[in-house]
Amino acid sequence: MKWFARIKSELNKISFLRSIRFRMSVVIVLVGVICCCVMCFGILQSYFYRAIEVRTGDIQNQMKVLADHLVTYNYLQNPSSDVVNAELEQFSTLYEGRVIIINDRFTVIKDTYHLSQGKYIISEEVIRCFKGESVSNYDDANKYIEMTIPIQINSGESNQVAGVILVSVSTKSIENNYNILNHNALLISCLVMTGVIIVAVGVSHFMMRPFDRVTKEINNLKEGFSEEIITVNDYVETEKIVTAFNQLWQRMKVLDDSRQDFVSNVSHELKTPMTSIKVLADSLNTQEDVPVEIYKEFMTDIVAEIDRENDIINDLLSLVKLDKSSSDLNILPVNINKMVEGIFKLLKPLANEKKVDLIFQSHREVIAEVDEIKLSLAIMNLIENGIKYNREEGGWVEVILDADHQFFMLEVSDNGIGIGEEDKKHIFERFYRVDKSHSREINGTGLGLAITRSTVLKHRGSIKVSGEEGEGTVFSVKIPLSYIQ
Repeated sequence: MKWFARIKSELNKISFLRSIRFRMSVVIVLVGVICCCVMCFGILQSYFYRAIEVRTGDIQNQMKVLADHLVTYNYLQNPSSDVVNAELEQFSTLYEGRVIIINDRFTVIKDTYHLSQGKYIISEEVIRCFKGESVSNYDDANKYIEMTIPIQINSGESNQVAGVILVSVSTKSIENNYNILNHNALLISCLVMTGVIIVAVGVSHFMMRPFDRVTKEINNLKEGFSEEIITVNDYVETEKIVTAFNQLWQRMKVLDDSRQDFVSNVSHELKTPMTSIKVLADSLNTQEDVPVEIYKEFMTDIVAEIDRENDIINDLLSLVKLDKSSSDLNILPVNINKMVEGIFKLLKPLANEKKVDLIFQSHREVIAEVDEIKLSLAIMNLIENGIKYNREEGGWVEVILDADHQFFMLEVSDNGIGIGEEDKKHIFERFYRVDKSHSREINGTGLGLAITRSTVLKHRGSIKVSGEEGEGTVFSVKIPLSYIQ
């Protein structure tokens, strides 16, 4: 098996042998070869056995006529008739066969080979023939047709079997014709196979042209020498491939644009606090005898900017960590009710500042196997977004917790500014921000929802968003109670 695997590995390295064009040609050639062989074999075998059948029928008819002559010339009692002997010799010479005449005492009275005259022949075929049954058989090993014909004498109401004609005829002429036909069939098959190979190569080349165009169009698009999308609609398969590629290409363009936008935003977010810190520090350095009050005010602003910078860096680090395998999760049984209550306590000051009411409804106590730190951060992002992107007066954020025998469901809803239908498709992308100008005023990197989605997926859960723009947003999270490896 090792040498077979090695040969297969070497063949896989030859790109031509792995191409659809080559394999299509091989399939067409194999189908042609099989069909040609089956047809030739079927025709030759049909001819051979039909020739045997026709030869057998001719011999039976002639032997029946000969049997009547034997009765007419009373050959069984007097086997010296020149007419009958001439017929027997002529038949033996014509068909390269042997004729034996047996009387009712199982004695051979005539053998055209002059070998068995006067001897007795008692066999199953002879006995059956004396009962009036003709027997014929083809001996494939010796290439002979053998048959027994009863010699019947009409005695009134019934025919009496007075003797048996035992015939053995060579099929050499049929074999010779069969060999000639077989040789001709072989020549014709070779010509047909040559034509099939040429057709196979041509058909495979023609059939693969659309796929070659797909490759060319993709390369042109990659090099920037083509339009925004490619179209090759020759086959359903090429149309599907092109459609999938166009969708992927558009997706990559969106991701690339979002990535560039993200780099620009993060660069701005990282640069802004540093600029502010530098300006404040320079202001302190250029002034002499700075009052303590101004010094404290400037230092407070510097600390705030450092905290802002730290938040951005922490978000980036969290996202990088979530890109690792789920084995990094610290899975433990956690009381989800207490976890949400703890998040509410942390966000209560921000909610009071934004004049937003926090509402928590729990239908039952929920214990689930989760990473408490990572999942707390994910849920906190949802609730914090609901607080930040809310209305100026009368705002609220509601969290509803429920569970069944397999999952727990967490719904975070608000009556804030909402999210547009087009933005809903992209809000979980790590490089996407809904309202860039508004988001920058609120302070944020646009990574919160990407972090949340990654965390939920690591827990083998799902997250969905709904709601209308201007009427609020609803995030629905569903996570298994027992962690699935």
